Amino acid sequence: MMNDWVNGLFELIGGLLLITNCVKLYRDKKVSGINVFPTAFFMCWGVWNLHYYPSLDQWASFAGGIVIVVSNLVWVMMAIYYKYFGTDGLKGYRKHG
Repeated sequence: MMNDWVNGLFELIGGLLLITNCVKLYRDKKVSGINVFPTAFFMCWGVWNLHYYPSLDQWASFAGGIVIVVSNLVWVMMAIYYKYFGTDGLKGYRKHG
């Protein structure tokens, strides 16, 4: 059971650190030199962990895993938005009016 608490703490700290990436991306509103796919992969792995941890009765890891998944999901969604839509709407299209 101690292993669950240690793993859960790592997951929680990791998720909180990932939030700093979200804050930085929100402030910059720009994605440059970064590939979204690795973070999307680890987000998917996190979703798997949310299924897997309860089967092992590891609820601390599950709770920390929620923070990881949500942080990665928010970052991936923001990265896709800022990369393809930017702050002024769809890139490549001009607003008329």
